[in-house]
Amino acid sequence: MNEPGHLPSHDEPVRDRSDVAPLPVDSDESIGYASSAHSRGLQTTRGTLRHLRAIRVILNSMLLLALMYTVTLTKSLLIPLVLAAFLGLALNPIVAAGSRRGLPRWLCASVLMLALVGSLGFGVSKVAQPAMGWIQGAPATMKELLPKFRTITAPFEMANRATQNLVNGPPSRAHPAAAAAAVSISTWDVLAKAPAVLAAMLTVTLLVFFFLVFGDTLLRRLVEIVPDFHAKRHAVVIVRSIQTEVSRYILTTSLINLSLGLFTAGMLWWLNMPDPLLWGTVAMMANYIPYVGAITTTTILMMVGLVHFDQLGQAMLPALCFIGFTIVEGNLITPMVLGRRMRVSPIAILLWLLIWGWLWGIPGALLAVPMLTSVKLIAERIRGWGWFAVMVQR
Repeated sequence: MNEPGHLPSHDEPVRDRSDVAPLPVDSDESIGYASSAHSRGLQTTRGTLRHLRAIRVILNSMLLLALMYTVTLTKSLLIPLVLAAFLGLALNPIVAAGSRRGLPRWLCASVLMLALVGSLGFGVSKVAQPAMGWIQGAPATMKELLPKFRTITAPFEMANRATQNLVNGPPSRAHPAAAAAAVSISTWDVLAKAPAVLAAMLTVTLLVFFFLVFGDTLLRRLVEIVPDFHAKRHAVVIVRSIQTEVSRYILTTSLINLSLGLFTAGMLWWLNMPDPLLWGTVAMMANYIPYVGAITTTTILMMVGLVHFDQLGQAMLPALCFIGFTIVEGNLITPMVLGRRMRVSPIAILLWLLIWGWLWGIPGALLAVPMLTSVKLIAERIRGWGWFAVMVQR
């Protein structure tokens, strides 16, 4: 038996296990206290995370509202910049092709811009006078159009009156309505806006020229800022791919819209419609706004046909032919040329049109879909933004 204070040696086993003092064991109260403290700590952590998420949502919402206000406030500056950037991306492959053949970029850009400005001036000179005639004659045209609409809607009005007589009895004699005030747009009203329009066109022209000449230099300087060589190489690949895909989309869409405008003008000329070049230009520009543009052009052609022709079938033929053109273009030609990768969801298009039409008006509606498609292509190449491309893809 071991003496007090004597430790057994390595070779001397302990004979009586009861002589060894037992280790202290936690009681049930201490275990319950520890678990409750742990649960309270978890609840505190979860509550803090919920508060942080709520603060983050509030800050993101405030940032979004601030951005929307800034975009609306600076639209006179941003609209020319965005338009010039899209035109520069669309025309850059032509300048790059000339540069690869040894021609200076400034020479290719100058020749291209002179040809573009000359073509645009020629087209405006051809459609400006007919457009002014239709604007000035709009009140008379509406007066001429109303009786024809009454002949179309007469059966529906008679059925409506018969239903009201059966439900409410014969109507009392109404006082004659006052004549609507004539709406007139003078030439001076149009000329008053000419300086601002010319200044905006000159700004866009200069910006496109400088983008074409110095765009590649600017991109190289931006890549040089990246410190790591691997990151520089990755940035060059991303920038070049985005530039190629966005320029391909804009140039292809512009050629498709131009072809639609030419086909529409030819169809209207063949049907003896007045001012076919004007309505072809309207169809080309409106086709940049999906769905809404086609509906607007169809409505305009239907109204012009009702004014110009006496027979209803002949009057509706231009609008029906244009509907056929847009069906073929939207469901066959555009998907086949652009491919499935650049197709965007109709819901995303309509929401984007509403947002940018509200912020920038008609220019925002014209630029909305090119901006949405470009942002989608960029989001596919940037890490962490793939969710946006998936959300807006058709």
